Amino acid sequence: MLSGRRLDLLDPAAGDIEIADIAHGLARVARWNGQTRGPHVFSVAQHSLLVEAVGRHLAPDCTDRDGLELLLHDAPEYVVGDIISPLKAAIGDAYRGVELRLLAAVRGRFGLTAPSPALARLVKRADRIAAHVEAVRLAGFARDEADRYFGGSVELPEPVVALAEPWPTAAAEARFLARFHALCPN
Repeated sequence: MLSGRRLDLLDPAAGDIEIADIAHGLARVARWNGQTRGPHVFSVAQHSLLVEAVGRHLAPDCTDRDGLELLLHDAPEYVVGDIISPLKAAIGDAYRGVELRLLAAVRGRFGLTAPSPALARLVKRADRIAAHVEAVRLAGFARDEADRYFGGSVELPEPVVALAEPWPTAAAEARFLARFHALCPN
């Protein structure tokens, strides 16, 4: 970790998690295996910002703690990278166990408990809708193809859709950190 901390992937400790490490790492992990158009990759940090914005659109009464859960839903990827779904399926529960332990450590570090079933459903739905937007806008999917993989699209306001535009790495990192600090000022 850039913070100088060591993180045990098999038994991660909440005290070893730093938001600066998460932001730095997620801004450098490419979504869609980097196969998007333009001079910059679309990072997991940007995806996380999009998921949080989609979640707030779907549930306008979201609290900042709910927004933090949405924003940090892919936080383990700052360490393990974006392992594509077929590989995750082949590895099975071993990968999922590592991811869940890291997510529990992240939640513990920032005072979050496991999400309620309703919030977990919101995160999953917002994640799929964000993936649909990204697939069509960035990864060259036809709308019907994206519908098949990610479910139907949802009408989103332009400021939310505009988040699905690749940014320079430093901008993605800075915007992720700024949003985190807006949601978790302590």
